[in-house]
Amino acid sequence: MQKIKLIFLFFIAFYIAIVVRLFFLQVIYSPVNKSPYLKTNKLVPVRGRIYDQKNQSLVLNQNSYQMYVEPKKIEDKDRLLHQLSESLEIEEASISAKLDMSKYWVAIASGLTQEQKDKIDKLNLKEVGFDYQTKRYYPEASLSAHILGFLGKDSQGEDVGHLGVEGFYDRDLRGLPGFLETERDILGRPILIGVQQRVEAEDGRDLILTIDKNVQEISKKRLLEGMEKYKAKKGCVITADPKTMAILSLVCLPDYDLEKYYLFNENFYKNQAIADLYEPGSVFKPLIVASALEEKKIKANDTYDETGQVAVGEYKIKTWNDKYEGKISMTRILEKSSNVGMVYIGEKLGDKKIYSYLEKFGFGKNTGIDLEGEASGYLKPANGWYPIDYATVTFGQGIAITPIQMTRAFASLINGGYLMKPYVVQKIISKSKTTEMKPKIEKRIFSQTTSDIIKKMLVSTVENAEAKWDRPKGFSIGGKTGTAQVPIKGIYDASKTIASFIGFVPAENPKFLTFVVLYEPQSSIWGSETAAPLFFKIAKDLIVYYNISPGQ
Repeated sequence: MQKIKLIFLFFIAFYIAIVVRLFFLQVIYSPVNKSPYLKTNKLVPVRGRIYDQKNQSLVLNQNSYQMYVEPKKIEDKDRLLHQLSESLEIEEASISAKLDMSKYWVAIASGLTQEQKDKIDKLNLKEVGFDYQTKRYYPEASLSAHILGFLGKDSQGEDVGHLGVEGFYDRDLRGLPGFLETERDILGRPILIGVQQRVEAEDGRDLILTIDKNVQEISKKRLLEGMEKYKAKKGCVITADPKTMAILSLVCLPDYDLEKYYLFNENFYKNQAIADLYEPGSVFKPLIVASALEEKKIKANDTYDETGQVAVGEYKIKTWNDKYEGKISMTRILEKSSNVGMVYIGEKLGDKKIYSYLEKFGFGKNTGIDLEGEASGYLKPANGWYPIDYATVTFGQGIAITPIQMTRAFASLINGGYLMKPYVVQKIISKSKTTEMKPKIEKRIFSQTTSDIIKKMLVSTVENAEAKWDRPKGFSIGGKTGTAQVPIKGIYDASKTIASFIGFVPAENPKFLTFVVLYEPQSSIWGSETAAPLFFKIAKDLIVYYNISPGQ
């Protein structure tokens, strides 16, 4: 009787085990939760390519391989480490650190070339395998490093774009992964009549930029020459179409190698043109002059009696050389870059209107440029301003902005008064459609009349500047220099400056607007002696490139 009970209990336990197993397979691993015998392989999409406005390649994809090791198949670990170390030129310790012996599959290295794969294949290592993948290839090397950004890894080891357009348009570029699902037996072998499902990957979209590779090359070549000649710490050149704020070139130095970005300090990744805050200095003056013209507080030929230093509270403001000309016109204030003259214009405009126009220009906010890593700058609340703040901002001190903000604001002076949204991508192309990015007007700040007047004033500023530059003959060019002292721990260091020049060609109907910024030049602290000559060299090159005729 006891034996029968034991047999009965055994069968009960056996059937309970079967019921539990069926529940586990059919409920826990239902079609929604996937069967343990279904193996899913991810199908990786091809990342989108990037081209300049003339369809010249800036970023392509190159065939490469990921090498993996199956630890369970390793018979001689020391021999394997030695052979892989020699072939990959990687320290044995680095490979060993990745080799988790408890796993079935371990990725060791990615981005391997065909030559590297062939070299390892000749070793006939049964524990080593390869997966096909692609890696980014840059035909123009670091020419457009800060515009493009780079392809790195996220915390899960997946490819992800960082900075530039790679970061901003990562979702468009990466595409959508697919998958291949196959049913397998208990030994992991495919069941031919089992479940088979394949969803193809959707490749990433291609980007056509507003950038012109040739203009980019001109800018980088001249910037390199200028930084070496003037012994500048760093520098940027931005060239844009002032009517649309399409960016034609953007070069900042020093830059970095996109393929070996991991060898560079993070400071090299920072795009100074959109992320560096600085006090613009005298290039800012035309913005205040145009605002006063728009409000009809001044006229171009109105005069101001420049007799000496101006007191603002306990502070004294003087001209850069502490020399004064007596009666001068508003245009002459720009020509000689008179700080005391600008304080007068600021007083005519009024504190509230000054602050109102700073807000209209978008200072303290992102421009919205389609590059990852933009800084907004800082515009402190109006209730935190003192009389000296309103005085110094008229000549570009005491306000922190980015070069791209300055470029956009200046463009509004010469394009009829429109504040445009800057952009670097003009087309997004997928297999099914092409999306074209249109110029976007943020707001109108000035009338056409004001725009025409300030353009003439800026042409006169170039033609009657105290510095005599090697200008292209026969061309009408408008622009303004800037020299801003660098604040260090709340005190301005007179020996450290940010030198700049912003100008446009041809003045009547500008084809391009170029902003040159040099940080801490050593040969001279003045923008008129560093950034301005560099601008005119670039302008000459672009006049030839765009085939602009005198008087055009």
